[in-house]
Amino acid sequence: MNKEELKAGLEIHQQLDTHKLFCSCPSLLRNDEPEEVFQRELNPVVGETGQIDTAAAFEKLKDKTFHYQFFDTNCLVELDEEPPHDINQEALKIALQIAHLLNAKIFPVSQIMRKTVIDGSNTGGFQRTVLIAHDGCIETSQGKVRIETIALEEDSARKKEDSHGKRVYSLDRLGIPLVEITTKPDIKNAEQIKEAALKIGEILRACQVRRGIGTIRQDVNISIPKGQRVEIKGFQDPKIMIPTVFNETNRQRKILELKDKLKAVKIKNLIELTEIFKKTECNLLKEKPVFGFKLENAEGLLGEELQPNKRIGTDLSEYAKPVSGIGGIIHSDENLNKYKFTKSEIIQVKNKLEVNGDALIIITASEENAKKAHQVIKQRISLLSRGVPKEVRKSNPDATTTFLRPMPGAARMYPETDCELLKISKQLMDSTKKDLPKLASENKRYLQEFGLNDELINAILKQKKLEEFKELTTVTDHYNSIAKALTIFPTELTKKTDKRKGEIEEILNLDILATVLEKVGKEISPNDLKMILGKIVGGERVEEAIKKENIDLEKVVADMKAEKPGLSNGAYMGLIMAKYRGQVSGKEVMEEILK
Repeated sequence: MNKEELKAGLEIHQQLDTHKLFCSCPSLLRNDEPEEVFQRELNPVVGETGQIDTAAAFEKLKDKTFHYQFFDTNCLVELDEEPPHDINQEALKIALQIAHLLNAKIFPVSQIMRKTVIDGSNTGGFQRTVLIAHDGCIETSQGKVRIETIALEEDSARKKEDSHGKRVYSLDRLGIPLVEITTKPDIKNAEQIKEAALKIGEILRACQVRRGIGTIRQDVNISIPKGQRVEIKGFQDPKIMIPTVFNETNRQRKILELKDKLKAVKIKNLIELTEIFKKTECNLLKEKPVFGFKLENAEGLLGEELQPNKRIGTDLSEYAKPVSGIGGIIHSDENLNKYKFTKSEIIQVKNKLEVNGDALIIITASEENAKKAHQVIKQRISLLSRGVPKEVRKSNPDATTTFLRPMPGAARMYPETDCELLKISKQLMDSTKKDLPKLASENKRYLQEFGLNDELINAILKQKKLEEFKELTTVTDHYNSIAKALTIFPTELTKKTDKRKGEIEEILNLDILATVLEKVGKEISPNDLKMILGKIVGGERVEEAIKKENIDLEKVVADMKAEKPGLSNGAYMGLIMAKYRGQVSGKEVMEEILK
């Protein structure tokens, strides 16, 4: 595919490391038993445009009841039984810092909005969101990517269980502050998508954001010429970004190629087939109601591959399952032998459905669900016959995508009347801009100037020891020793003592490290540093730990060789180190042995 044949934009959602957005509850995920479980049903309502949102109407077709796990770290705001509190000021400041780093223009006044969401992930049927900034940009190797908007919003409840008719959520995640960053469709190819995503990710990680699985969620919007915008959810694994874009654009092109063939397809009436399979050996259909229907002019069409191992038949099944509650479909372009059908059963089905050079679909479900599946499959064929459907899809680990829901529209937004207008003063804008954090790439370049290797640089940045490193460079120019004292030695000492790393770092505070490090290269060798810090952790005063015993190593080695002749160099070192533990370094002992 030529680079200019793709148009794409990113949506990135990042949790902030603060308490919740519209209450004071902690942003704490729970895996213990809830205090209470509440039940709700949600219905779509008209938005600002006076219409019901398409995605909300689709969710209602699933006819779900929602159950919410409530913990002692939740409050009535999360249950939608109490109005929202004032917006979290700490989260607002972090969002403003992100906006500055993305070169965006901040809205001085903004209306907090409700975004209709009736999949149960919000107890009130809506998500609160507010625009913070607009018209930013980042630079990539292939040109500028414009930032359309930056918003601050509530995260959704965490899904714990999903079965037909019932969905269970935990309220622990509901309300955690999220920053949503949306780019313009300036991205031209898969490589640039990945580069832009990593660049925005670096900016986010420089700020006070939550880290770990599930704290960042990334979506990409993709379209090709003559196609429609398709949003892919869960697009955060860098390893599959490029193949996912490749597979999705191929899927869209294939739909456009098959459009005319799909227009010719006619879906016939649903017919019951239960009697045919009364004595079947197919476990999937045995002793169950079975229905089927003909797809006229569709012979071979359901087997057309849209993505690797995903055909039009798969697409129809994925579209029908969430609405109708069916487990899947069987179609005539599959290898029907794998279902253990007899030739007689296949012939009877074809005769009953009057299939002759056509396709057929078999469904096992209640009559009500079979009718729903028949209707939505008919709807899906109609959508595909008009081209690429405008929809939301899920990113899969195998770099394919799966249908989730129709694309939401403008009808899902309406003002939040329980909140005042959000006003951002010039003073707040200026104060958040004054002390912006450095990006990891900038910090890495700074640390490289001190001659540190990548292992030490990564350890300092990962353990967030940059400020301590900067301060300790004023007491010594032994920069490797500073880095090791801050990162590697405390970790190693946890394995040799019964103390946790936090306790060791408390003992080896900045003042203690400064006192020891200023003597490196003068009174003590860099090789002695770990041994001295170990003594301090063990309870010795700094002065005692630094004081070196007057040991004549030459005599010690000679005496040991005379006492135990014929041993290896390693054995001699082990014996001497054991005898003078903590008083001499291994390097000094081995140097003397080798003499």
